[in-house]
Amino acid sequence: MSALPYIDGPELERLVPVGRAVAVLEQALRAGLDPEQTPRRPTVDLPAGQLLLMPAAAGPYAGVKAVTVTPANPGRGLPRIQGTYLLLDGPTLAPLAALDGIALTSLRTPAVSALAVAHLAEPDARRLVVFGSGPQAYGHVVALREVRPVEHVTVVGRDPARAAALAARCRDLGLTAEPLTTGPPTAETTTAEAAAVPDKVPDKVPDKVPDKVPDKVPDKVPDEVADALRAADLVACCTTAAQPLFPGKLARDGVTVVAVGSHEPGVRELDGDLVARATVVVEARSAALEEAGDVIIPIRHGTITSGHLAGNLAELIAGRVVAGPGPRVFKSTGMAWEDLVVAAAAYEAWK
Repeated sequence: MSALPYIDGPELERLVPVGRAVAVLEQALRAGLDPEQTPRRPTVDLPAGQLLLMPAAAGPYAGVKAVTVTPANPGRGLPRIQGTYLLLDGPTLAPLAALDGIALTSLRTPAVSALAVAHLAEPDARRLVVFGSGPQAYGHVVALREVRPVEHVTVVGRDPARAAALAARCRDLGLTAEPLTTGPPTAETTTAEAAAVPDKVPDKVPDKVPDKVPDKVPDKVPDEVADALRAADLVACCTTAAQPLFPGKLARDGVTVVAVGSHEPGVRELDGDLVARATVVVEARSAALEEAGDVIIPIRHGTITSGHLAGNLAELIAGRVVAGPGPRVFKSTGMAWEDLVVAAAAYEAWK
């Protein structure tokens, strides 16, 4: 038996550049893939942490991403979150290839955001504000300029050094960029943390979320951040913030806001004011109503109802979502079908 091929991070980026990832995700949805039918993700508690399995099947392939969360690992000099993707032949379920699961997540998450932006944002969107300074923040800069003529990036972070470093990387891409800070350092989304984003779950608002989650919306942000938000065409929220990052009133009508950092029902990056004013698109209603605090908390507060969701990603690219006069919001929690589609494209390019 021959050894199972392994596609590492650099090889994955070579085989499937982010623009290609956007294209294959759209092709899959246009071919009839239904995000609402993605299998649920089992989570298994282990003595050392958790094992998360993210399975999916579509077309000629099936696959599963195995992600481990080991809280003690950083003290050992090891990553807290690790992952591997196993791609299978659909009809026989024979293993075809293994891929770096963390690199796969780092690629598909911004690619999904870019696909939504391609169908939701104003065509001439040039000014981007990014909250966060980790790998997902940079990945979103790269991905969004694939679908819109982004020229200027404002990086908003807690850590001045990290924000400045990301702004420098943006300038290396030929963009104008400025770093801004909002306060003391805090954890921000990393490539590894993004790998643990949950998959589809039942279509209901979870009972475990309290009826009134504390509504700690910041009264204000630094003037420079407020000015950047008012002028923004695109906003990408790529943090692990538990509370809204900025007052929603700063988001102008017509701006497109992407929120990918939070994936738990009790935390969010966007406030209810913004969500209520916006045309809101999600990957899948079932996943959003179980996992997306950005949606669940406004529902619990009575600010919106579940009917406020304008559509899922498949409906958006099919032209069945019409943006209203206010802001546009795409809320992502991450789903297993996205991993499968991009992994299959990498394998097709490799073989």
